[in-house]
Amino acid sequence: MSIYFYGCVTLDGYLADRNHGLSWLHDTGSVEDTGYDRFYSQMDITLMGRRTFREIQSLKDPASCYPTTQNYVFTHSKAPLPQGFVPVDRDVVEFVAQLPPEKNIWVVGGNTILAPLLDGDLVDRIILQIAPVLLGAGIPLFTQQEALKRFHLKAVRQYGPFAELEYTRTP
Repeated sequence: MSIYFYGCVTLDGYLADRNHGLSWLHDTGSVEDTGYDRFYSQMDITLMGRRTFREIQSLKDPASCYPTTQNYVFTHSKAPLPQGFVPVDRDVVEFVAQLPPEKNIWVVGGNTILAPLLDGDLVDRIILQIAPVLLGAGIPLFTQQEALKRFHLKAVRQYGPFAELEYTRTP
């Protein structure tokens, strides 16, 4: 099993604006400007929190966002989710431990899901795109509560206005 974080932040390290919005990202470029399709084709499972899912749910057809993966939303809400998304109300580390070992897992969205996996030394790759935007405030990707972790720089790429850094976990 390999666990990936793949996402985009602003130059000042924010994943979303103060209201968890992504208009800054949509106004900067499109998915076609990145290596997203190649990345997604390698994934089997997505994990996301409820706030990330709300952003996806605001689209016309949420199921079309991740049509070929099993998609899990970590939430305490009992509200039903649309087809293609399965609610999970348990610890993310425990949940991941019971997933099949041959699967590639993508952590979509923010630190609520990512931090416990980092703390458990379970994140194998971080693919981080940097957008040429300064928000000044917002939702940071890392909360600085994670313990010291080191990663090895594997690749640097440019996609249109985005710089992409790919890191692998160091043993």
